[in-house]
Amino acid sequence: MADFEQKLTALEAVVEKLERGDLSLDDSVRLFEEGVKLSDACKKELEAAEGKIQVLVERGSRMVATDLDVAGEEDDE
Repeated sequence: MADFEQKLTALEAVVEKLERGDLSLDDSVRLFEEGVKLSDACKKELEAAEGKIQVLVERGSRMVATDLDVAGEEDDE
């Protein structure tokens, strides 16, 4: 989960830089693209966590965490 927090922190830093408004257009576009990639990566991790929670809830008293294969999941994004 540390990876998720690192990505989220990086995304927050990107947003702060963009909100300042003191960047060139090229830098702003580059940062925006980076932010979109970070946002997508965070969303995939949240969806995977949600899937694990659903499995736990569905199994009731036999709560066992199971890794789910999330469609479209790519390694080293």
